[in-house]
Amino acid sequence: MNRVAEYRKRAGLSQLALSKEVGVARQTVNLIENDKYNPSLDLCIKLAKALNSDLNTLFWEVNNHAE
Repeated sequence: MNRVAEYRKRAGLSQLALSKEVGVARQTVNLIENDKYNPSLDLCIKLAKALNSDLNTLFWEVNNHAE
């Protein structure tokens, strides 16, 4: 499970606003947030930059705060 939704909400962005910032459809952001779409490396980098995060934190780091 990735942390795109968590970081998007922290940034105060809607799915639509984030999608426009990274150049994809809102539905794509929704699919990524729900782990139903694996974004390309290029899109991962764009999302990380838009959300002031890094790839590891956003996509691969285990969220220990959820426990």
